[in-house]
Amino acid sequence: MKTFKYVLTSVFAASVLFSCGGEKKEKKESFSYENKSTTTEEVKEEDNVANIVLVGDDMMKFDKNEIKAKAGQKVKLTLRHKGKMDLNVMGHNVVILKQGVDIATFAGKAATARDTKYIPESGKDDIIAHTDLIGGGQTTSIEFDAPAAGTYDFICSFPGHYAIMKGKFIVE
Repeated sequence: MKTFKYVLTSVFAASVLFSCGGEKKEKKESFSYENKSTTTEEVKEEDNVANIVLVGDDMMKFDKNEIKAKAGQKVKLTLRHKGKMDLNVMGHNVVILKQGVDIATFAGKAATARDTKYIPESGKDDIIAHTDLIGGGQTTSIEFDAPAAGTYDFICSFPGHYAIMKGKFIVE
């Protein structure tokens, strides 16, 4: 009986060893890292134009929370929606508000302005500039002159987005 157990244990151990070895498989894991800054912006100054690109996505985020220009400088602001969702479900825009405008109050007005793509008629005097409302895979651009030096808020005025999709427009 001891011999039988010894043989059985040896056979089992050998089968385990043979099943695990022999063939070398190289496991290649790839890792890519994309540096995404949340406080700087892509600005290319060509002919005194600040080219600013903001990217939004289906996770209700802008890729930057701070953008900069110089007072009086021509600004070309491009919004790219890299998501896939439709404009009616996950639309994005960029609205730059004048100093002193209460974001929550403005956003409340904007939420009821579906017919004007969430730019309220009663709040137009609160806006420095705004892009069109776009859906996933779309891009829009606007050009405007930067206001006087100071810090201004920018938001997405699509209902509910302003709480997360916001940042500061710093004019030097």
